[in-house]
Amino acid sequence: MTPEEAEKLPYRPCVGVMLTNAEGRVFVGQRNDYEMPAWQMPQGGIDAGETPEAAALRELWEETGVSADLVEVVGRTSDWVHYDLPPDLLGKLWKGRYRGQKQIWFLMRFLGTDAQINIATEHPEFVEWAWLDPAHLVESIVPFKRDVYAHVVGELVPKIAPTG
Repeated sequence: MTPEEAEKLPYRPCVGVMLTNAEGRVFVGQRNDYEMPAWQMPQGGIDAGETPEAAALRELWEETGVSADLVEVVGRTSDWVHYDLPPDLLGKLWKGRYRGQKQIWFLMRFLGTDAQINIATEHPEFVEWAWLDPAHLVESIVPFKRDVYAHVVGELVPKIAPTG
């Protein structure tokens, strides 16, 4: 796919969730489809007719087993955050229909216990998970998503208030 062809493609509308625990750490999962270390926060597409917040709660449930009653929505990014796929993935992901993603990110406080997190979901995306200090988020993410994570960290981390 040429750069000109890629520029004509739309961005896939998505959501992401920065889930924090009582200590102010952030949930990350190690992707099950990436050979090198590739941690990320829960994220995924917005279904037709779905609000971004509803999509965020659904994605959180589908990827972590955390239900809506176990979180408090604290905030969200003020606008869409975009990223382009790297050339080696362009045309391969999402049946080649998108050049990248535009995402709304939600900050959610986890009200449950670690025992209530279950990444062995119906369609697992993670092989392991951890609570990570927000200062280490950007460096732990696949390189092509680091600018998005830097933006999300800059906008949402100031709203994290540890409760423990």
